Amino acid sequence: MNSSTKQKQSIKETSNTITLEATGYSLGRLAALVAYYLQDKHKPSYAPNKAGETIVKVTNIGGINFKANKLKTKTYYWHTGYIGHLKEATLEELWRKNPEKVFRMAVRGMLPKNKLRDRRLLRLKIS
Repeated sequence: MNSSTKQKQSIKETSNTITLEATGYSLGRLAALVAYYLQDKHKPSYAPNKAGETIVKVTNIGGINFKANKLKTKTYYWHTGYIGHLKEATLEELWRKNPEKVFRMAVRGMLPKNKLRDRRLLRLKIS
């Protein structure tokens, strides 16, 4: 049994750009949609071992909706590498500092954890 995926030869595609307006979306739903497009799952030539070629532009990132207490209750944790240095910040604090970074982290978490993830994230443009 051959486990490799072969590209369809009959389909010729050019590089696409998809622009999404963030106003009215929740953070998770928009991040899932962006991850779907970054993987090129909307194309018939989708292959999980290809990085894809679709560029996704997200505009008006400040218009994302959050549920009632999500900004105060959602907490992000990270470790600095030093003993006892477990840092934490709420979504509200991180969103106030840099909303693009929060959105990029959400999309990163929804992409498959493999060698293609960073290459796919390079095609995400936020304005």
